[in-house]
Amino acid sequence: MNISHRPVLLDEAVSALLAGPIQVNPLYLDGTFGRGGHSRKILANLPLEGRLIAMDKDPQAIEEAGKIEDSRFRIVHDSFASMGDYLEPSSLDGILLDLGISSPQIDQAERGFSFRMDGPLDMRMNNKEGQSAQEWLAIASEKELHKVIKEYGEERFALSIAKAIVASREQGNVIGTTRQLASLVASVVRSRDSEQDPATRTFQAIRIHINQELHDLEKGLEVALKLLKTGGRLVVISFHSLEDRIVKQFMQGHSRVEIPRGLPLKESQIPKSPLRLIDRIKPSSSEISANPRSRSAVMRVAEKIGEVR
Repeated sequence: MNISHRPVLLDEAVSALLAGPIQVNPLYLDGTFGRGGHSRKILANLPLEGRLIAMDKDPQAIEEAGKIEDSRFRIVHDSFASMGDYLEPSSLDGILLDLGISSPQIDQAERGFSFRMDGPLDMRMNNKEGQSAQEWLAIASEKELHKVIKEYGEERFALSIAKAIVASREQGNVIGTTRQLASLVASVVRSRDSEQDPATRTFQAIRIHINQELHDLEKGLEVALKLLKTGGRLVVISFHSLEDRIVKQFMQGHSRVEIPRGLPLKESQIPKSPLRLIDRIKPSSSEISANPRSRSAVMRVAEKIGEVR
């Protein structure tokens, strides 16, 4: 496994996370451990009395986390959407979420995330449980296929792709490898930017569906707001518009308080919004040059300033 992989916006993310008010015995959460780049950086900058909890669904991530010998560190094998099962309300000084999949996951053909390498069509973050992409493609209706590929892949050829998958299935063909699926998609996606593989959006859509990524994100953000202390930071890195839209709307929606027009309230009576927007950061040109996969990343930072109502 490639533990030398450097996460996107590493320095910026950790600096934003730790920039909140200095607390006694601070406690932070890295909700997406991955290969541990963020967690190791946080631990390197954490006071001796601080603690870090990390979470991940990927068994390989849990294995990698086992290599960290630091009494301040704890790893939990679960989705960040379930962080409320392990922590008390208002207990965290900061939460970091680095969404999507990591380069090591993409670069392992056996995980089934990449259309550039041939491998089993798996796509599960936790490949020890749940339905694989191959299993889902074998039973999903044309309507469901169309909906998933259109909504999660924003693919304008979604209906044609769905029809092709069903037709291939009805001919007795098993779509069991990444190359088989990529070739099938390419056969019906005729018009596409030459810089983007025709299968890009379809693979993204199926991966999001199989892992319930957007559902976990929506649930995780709501829980995160309850778990943060006043002054605690929420740092989220997104890699495509569907994720970033959810994060943006959540942070903006909780950074303002809607007061009915004409309601006679003094300024001291107006309730505080739960969040204050801090920053929106994109990778620098030098980072994009060194790591082209970072070009679509957007990091949003907010601080909890009021209680959730």
